[in-house]
Amino acid sequence: MQFKDAGPDAREGLEISSRFRMLIEERIERLEKDADGDEAQLANLYSSDHIRRQKRLVSMQRAEAQRIRHFLENSGTRIPPPLMTL
Repeated sequence: MQFKDAGPDAREGLEISSRFRMLIEERIERLEKDADGDEAQLANLYSSDHIRRQKRLVSMQRAEAQRIRHFLENSGTRIPPPLMTL
């Protein structure tokens, strides 16, 4: 059985827990912070090959942060069910 590509609209209606959303937001912050730090290290590099790889690393970190941010924008936060009273 073959599956069709769900496409970019497949995430509509996806709900994630607030805890999972918080973890994802922390991951985005780490990626962006790491990208900034890795970009600052470019001034200390001499090898053109090393500089090229470092720039690629920074680019990939920012692209991943953007991809995850897009996922969050297209997903909702699940509201937990009310707790039962005793």
